[in-house]
Formats: sequence, C-alpha cells, structure tokens
Amino acid sequence: MVYKPSLGEKVFNVFNICIMAIMIFICLYPFWYCIMCSLSRHADTASLMLWPKGFTLATYKDVLSRQDIQTGYLVTIFIVVVGTIFNLIMTTIAAFLLTRRNFAIRNFLTYMMLFTMYFGGDMIPTYIVYTQILGMEGNILVLIIPGAISVYNCIVMRTNFDAIPTSLEESVKVDGGNDMHVLWHIIIPLSKAVISVMVLFYGVGHWNAWFPASLYLNKTDIKPLQLRLREILILSQTGAEGDAGDVATMAENIKFATIIVATLPILLVYPFIQKYFVKGVMIGAVKG
Repeated sequence: MVYKPSLGEKVFNVFNICIMAIMIFICLYPFWYCIMCSLSRHADTASLMLWPKGFTLATYKDVLSRQDIQTGYLVTIFIVVVGTIFNLIMTTIAAFLLTRRNFAIRNFLTYMMLFTMYFGGDMIPTYIVYTQILGMEGNILVLIIPGAISVYNCIVMRTNFDAIPTSLEESVKVDGGNDMHVLWHIIIPLSKAVISVMVLFYGVGHWNAWFPASLYLNKTDIKPLQLRLREILILSQTGAEGDAGDVATMAENIKFATIIVATLPILLVYPFIQKYFVKGVMIGAVKG
C-alpha cells in the first residue's frame, strides 16, 4: 500500500521548504554579496547584487600582492598550527588526568577549572598579568600559551574518554602497560572524532582572533591576518568617506576582497572536519 500524504501534510511540507529556503538565503547571501562586490569593477554596495558588475580580478591581485597581507598570512598560519597542536596536547593530557580515579587532586582540579568558566579576571587584570608579570607583551606566544586549555573543550574530551570501556585499559595494564600506553594506544585512537572537533574549535578560534593581538602585539611584523583585516577595513572606510568616484569604489572592493581572502581558507577546511562534528560532540554525552 502506497502512502499518500494528506492535503495538510503537503501544505506543511511546502511551508517548511519555503521557510528553509528563506533561511538559507539569509545565511548565504552576505557571503555571496562580499564575493560579488570583490569581483566587480563598479560595485554598487547600496543595491542587491547577485552577479558582479564588470568582472575583474584586479582587486584580488592588489590584496594578495600586499606585503602586510602576506606577512599576516604567515603569522596566522604559525599561530593556528602551533597553537592548535599545543592546545590539543594540553587539553588531551588534562582530560586524561581528570578521568584517572587514582589521581589525588582530580576533584579539586575539576572544581577549579569549572570555577574559571563563571568567574574571570576581565581585561585589565589579565593585561597586567600578561604584560607586567609574565612580560609577554610583543611576544607572539602570548596568543598561544595563556589559552592552552579551554575548560569547555576539556570537559567535552573528558566525557568522551569516560565513555571508553575500562576493560580496554585493564587489558593494556595486564600486559604490563602504564597510563601513557593507555593514552597513546587506546584513548587517542578511539577518540579521533572528538579530536577532530577540538582541531576545529581551536583552529577557528586562533584564525579569527584579533582582539588579543591588538592588545599585546605592538610590532608590525608579527600582526596576524585578522588584525591586518581590521586595519584595512578601518582605512578603507575612512578613505571611502573622504573620496568619491572610482577611488571610493576601489576602497570598497579592497575591503570585500580582504574579507574573502581572510575567510575562505577556514571555510575550505571545515567540510573535511564537519562529518566528525556531531559525533565528536555528542559521543559520551548520554550514557546508559
């Protein structure tokens, strides 16, 4: 017997499709708008743009040939790669320690870490600690070391580790292994999904971070890409307000092209990790 949806179900499905189409357009159009403006020779930023007006790649050539953009890319790549690896190592070790029943201060560390999720030192005390006490002003490591562990990410990873059967760990110890063998040969191979999610969380966080760099990095040659993008946006906006005609249009095009150049790499990486995202976050969240 073939199921035939009723008239009410058909109307409901059409309504859902229309709502989803509108939501998709609202989410995707701003990015599409930036691409079209960056590819236009005569972009009209005050109107709805679905196609470029006067197709040109000159704006991207100008942006990619800028020395500050190239330097910002290298600095950002260094921060993302080194910072993400450091975050993964520290978070994995912390989460593993919090799952050890025989770790004496496990509960104390858990409470202290949770405490930092609700109470913090805010910007001024943090700035004083980093610059005057630790002396990290102007050091690129200030963007990596202080944020070594995200408490939320650590809790997600610890929950994942707790879901792994203890019988696997016991089998390793019966064969003479220690906790390091358990971590390296059992925990990590079975936690690839949550590790992929941590790579996404930490990597995107490092890629998009600009405010800490604006506070602590006062040297031009170590400014990351997002901070360069902010400076270009401010300068292009100022130039557009003071100029007219083609100069103002060029300033707008440079602004949009810089946004795409700074955003596209992380968008290209995301699809390769997205399939692990839901699995990595939800695994171990509900235990029977």
